[in-house]
Amino acid sequence: QPFGDHTLGEELLLPTRIYVRSVLALLGKFPVRGMAHITGGGILENLPRTLPDGLGARIDTNSWPTPEIFTWLQNKGGIMDEEMYRTFNQGIGMILCVSQEDSPEMIQFLQQQGEQAFLIGEVITEATSAVELTAN
Repeated sequence: QPFGDHTLGEELLLPTRIYVRSVLALLGKFPVRGMAHITGGGILENLPRTLPDGLGARIDTNSWPTPEIFTWLQNKGGIMDEEMYRTFNQGIGMILCVSQEDSPEMIQFLQQQGEQAFLIGEVITEATSAVELTAN
């Protein structure tokens, strides 16, 4: 099975992750400068909506494990990397823009709330596009 103990149908029918409890708890303890719910439009279209003009984001695509379903879809469909990040969330359902100083403690807090949390990038002065994808 390409999806562990799930069939393709079961994998596609897994429930959507709801972040409201964890994010509300986080907002009560830490300052958050921006939030992007990564839905249709993927990271490339959703994240720029939260950033002010003149700012962009550099995202390290190796900073979190990509769920097998996305790797399978990309391979079976012959889909280019950029299109995958424009269409799918690639396993990142919510992006929080926070200060670099607060990020380790916030990640730990979210993990204690039962969430998978990763430092996936940084806000930058916009260069050629609103979101730069790197694989460090």
